[in-house]
Amino acid sequence: MSKGVVLLSGGMDSAVTAWIAKRECEELSALTFKYGQRHQKEISCALQLGLILGIKRHKVLDLPLKDIGGSSLLGEGDIPTEGLSKGIPSTWVPQRNSIFLAFAFGWAEVLGYDTIYIGVNSVDYSGYPDCRPEFISDIEIALNRASKRWVENKKFTSIKAPVMQMRKVEEIRLGMELGVPFADTWSCYVGGEKACGLCDSCRLRLEAFKEVGVKDPVEYEKEV
Repeated sequence: MSKGVVLLSGGMDSAVTAWIAKRECEELSALTFKYGQRHQKEISCALQLGLILGIKRHKVLDLPLKDIGGSSLLGEGDIPTEGLSKGIPSTWVPQRNSIFLAFAFGWAEVLGYDTIYIGVNSVDYSGYPDCRPEFISDIEIALNRASKRWVENKKFTSIKAPVMQMRKVEEIRLGMELGVPFADTWSCYVGGEKACGLCDSCRLRLEAFKEVGVKDPVEYEKEV
């Protein structure tokens, strides 16, 4: 049993990851970020998920990524709703996971934890470069080299991405087994009262629930 920090965004990937982490860790803390994203509803979902999991140490950090910009997720242009396309979409936030993991490593070092959990997926996803296996393996090495824990004591901090190679269908099935409350998760990029049903994230989620044969408990404006 390890001690870990889970990056908990409030989305489906991070929720399933958090439930896996809870099963594997004797002690688990959660880290959530407000970075100027349109879909801030995911933050309240992350807090709710933390309560359901019984996480006693849950930090919400404010990061000024909106001041850097470079993403429709941060309000620069419209969210794409035409369906998945080739190339990296405008919803990619430059270096988001690099920054999140650096904060998680710092907090884990302060707490004396040995594992970071992140809910990145490189199968059913929008093509973000910071969700790929090579990124995770490389940044794990780099952040350990920047760690007093490793430099002085040779204690390695691992990054676990348990849903990395899963299709969304597999995630949902596993989440149902683990008791993940999908009704308390939020995937839509647009950020309305109801999920739009048209952005990349909604499309991937809806398609997966349909393939599983279970109705998604989240309300949608449209379902394609």
